[in-house]
Amino acid sequence: MQIRNLYEPFEIEYLESCECPMAAHKHNFFELVYIVEGAGIQCINKNNWTYGPEKLFLLMPQDCHSFKVEKSTKFFFIRFNEVYIKYQNKELIKKLEFIFQNHNRLPGCILKNKADKPLVKSLIEALIREYINQYPYQRELTQQIVNTLLTVVARNISLSSPEIQRNAESKDLSMLSYIHQNIYSPELLKAEEMAANFNISPTYVSEYFKKLTGESMQQYITNYKLKLVETRLQYSDMRMNEIAFELNFTDESHLNRIFKKYKGMSPSEFRKQKMAIASN
Repeated sequence: MQIRNLYEPFEIEYLESCECPMAAHKHNFFELVYIVEGAGIQCINKNNWTYGPEKLFLLMPQDCHSFKVEKSTKFFFIRFNEVYIKYQNKELIKKLEFIFQNHNRLPGCILKNKADKPLVKSLIEALIREYINQYPYQRELTQQIVNTLLTVVARNISLSSPEIQRNAESKDLSMLSYIHQNIYSPELLKAEEMAANFNISPTYVSEYFKKLTGESMQQYITNYKLKLVETRLQYSDMRMNEIAFELNFTDESHLNRIFKKYKGMSPSEFRKQKMAIASN
């Protein structure tokens, strides 16, 4: 099977086709596929979804996908790699991390919030104009629009994740979002801080959180941090001590011990396993 590579931090492509524009393939980068117009079927990892105008799909590195075009289709592709992600601001990186950890839970079109569809459409139309006209500062403006689009994608995944769907109260949404946003600041994740922030009793925080998610707050935080570790191991070249420092593990050995306890292998073994899969 063909594997495609991306030799720039990001690129965009606008393509119209009356037939399948590409056979089944994998690639070593992230890709957003927007359907401007047309109809057909997209196959992602042997799962088929119909597509039509204003559908947006997120593809991860090593996803296998292809298209069966049933009606002449205009595709818009946005491709980016870990280099692009690495040099964005920290707030955007946090949003992207949420995408990476949750995308597999959301099959098909990732635009679950209907109110965002016209916004995404206007952003794509702006990108197409920049792509066609090639005015001065085209690349800089394109990057800003892409970052805005990624933020919208992150919001849709955040609103549609299974643990949030179980309880739609605004306080519940905010509590999970609060943890995601402050995962790098452990002092803000203590029960006393959470209680003060959400105006509930410190003695009730743990019980309330378990009722919301089905697991203890500490367990949820640990699982989320380990997901972030997996992302770094799979999609970056960060050293173990750098990952441990960023995510507030005591040291590298602490990270190794916790990761092996929950994942059944060391971080190094996990990285080697993912690299082996990617090279096949």
